[in-house]
Amino acid sequence: MKYIILIPDGAADYPVKELGDKTPLEVARIPHLNYLASRARCGMLETIPPGFSCGSAEANLSILGYDPRKYFHGRGVLEAASLGIKVESQDLVFRCNTLCILDGCIRSHSAGGISSEEAAELIETLNRNFGNEEIFFYPGFGYRHILLLRGDWSEEVTCVPPHDYVGRAVKDIMPEATSDRGQATARLLKQLIQKSWAVLASHPINEKRTRQGKEPANSIWPWSPGRKPEMESFQSRFGLKGAVIAAVDLVKGLGLYCGFDVIRVAGATGWYDTDYQAKAKACLDALAKYDLVYVHVEAPDEAGHEGKAELKIKCLEDFDSKLVAPVVSGVQGKQVSIAVLPDHPTPVAVRGHTPDAVPFLIFRPATEPDKVTAFNEKSCRCGSYGLLHGEEFIRTFLGRR
Repeated sequence: MKYIILIPDGAADYPVKELGDKTPLEVARIPHLNYLASRARCGMLETIPPGFSCGSAEANLSILGYDPRKYFHGRGVLEAASLGIKVESQDLVFRCNTLCILDGCIRSHSAGGISSEEAAELIETLNRNFGNEEIFFYPGFGYRHILLLRGDWSEEVTCVPPHDYVGRAVKDIMPEATSDRGQATARLLKQLIQKSWAVLASHPINEKRTRQGKEPANSIWPWSPGRKPEMESFQSRFGLKGAVIAAVDLVKGLGLYCGFDVIRVAGATGWYDTDYQAKAKACLDALAKYDLVYVHVEAPDEAGHEGKAELKIKCLEDFDSKLVAPVVSGVQGKQVSIAVLPDHPTPVAVRGHTPDAVPFLIFRPATEPDKVTAFNEKSCRCGSYGLLHGEEFIRTFLGRR
């Protein structure tokens, strides 16, 4: 048996008034997902442990069977692995957004979807101005970058994820120490953020973006500090060789720490214009070499952060027609099991992640389905798997319960 896990990031939602009190999944035209649901067994999954932060790293760890309470050591260090950044055990690594601040508030966590090429120039400018033997900035993908601190710095600081605080006053959410040991680190982070304002505001890249009516990337925002984790490989735990297909460095880095190979797909952007068909083809091709293929699509999550229900619906429809359809067609008659689930909800009304349970389906060849006929939050609550928690999902999917 081969296995495919398809992740439409942030697809789950709350009922939206403008959609007749239905969720985007209920409204979207997703015939292929509904086809799978009608031939699968369904349920709901809690990917976020009670009281834990509801980030994508934590949620994807749970899906793959790694308890975030044990294995989550910060998002930045996972993304650094994907970027090939050498991280020593004592290094402190942050995810570092280039974002847009207007009138003292976060306007956009992504600076309006700034390109990797534009952002790389900004990151290089920051290195020239602030980099030294202890402070290193590394360009990543789009607005997603890395800040690495080398020396006696502490992770005992609170750094909020900017995508959960769009519209909030920056002065109210600046990094804060959670202990005396974290005071120096919190001060440094505040200084770097505030100093970045003057440097980035006058940068030619941002002057050009402003002239074009685009949001300037006029600030940095470090968050999710952590150190290099130690993780048992997925293959040693479950006896399966895995591969990950994703555009975002977080998921690729997580895959690397799990012992997966990363399959890089041309045209995979982590944005609304990602090449779904190329990801589908790469997934099907990978089945010849790998036992399990983990395919992640970021677009629905970004639409949720933008608070745009219609855009989220379009992303779900693209996911269905351009990725799910060719994958389902490509495995017809083969011994391939398919699971589909979001990692967490990103409700358009909230514009951030929430810890609510997400719908999932598990399709196995020649297995009697339950009575669910549509893939959405309401229908999957009636599925035969009921409510699962954390590692129970992967063990159920692989038949290891």
